Amino acid sequence: MLRVDNLKRPPAARHRKKRVGCGPGSGHGKTSCRGHKGQGQHAGSKTYIGFEGGKVPLFRHLPKRGFTNRWAKEFQIVNLSLIDKKFNKDEEVNKEELWKRGLIKKKNVEVKILAKGELSKPLKFRLLNFSKQAEKKILDIGGKILR
Repeated sequence: MLRVDNLKRPPAARHRKKRVGCGPGSGHGKTSCRGHKGQGQHAGSKTYIGFEGGKVPLFRHLPKRGFTNRWAKEFQIVNLSLIDKKFNKDEEVNKEELWKRGLIKKKNVEVKILAKGELSKPLKFRLLNFSKQAEKKILDIGGKILR
């Protein structure tokens, strides 16, 4: 029977956040876990993640390496052998269908078809990127590329 004396809070709410700075009874009274004097004791004292007490931090010790092309296009790669397994004759292959059948993970990233493996049936491909060899294999088997 549900009564006021046997109510329980939901499991996620059973542990309250520790209220630091609430007097000596909290076990964190007076200085509120900040200690005496120094940078960390003052109001608004926050340091950046890599801060090492004023010495030159690790990320500045290490050399800069490599190059990142800001304009590089990101592609999800799908091989013809995988498409051959998942699609039937004369079906349309597009980004949505590839996503539904689990061949790509992201809907908003471009897809590129590569020529690894063989295609055994003609398929219709719509608005995808192809390697030259993949395009040749698709057209040779009787498939269509619709742009």
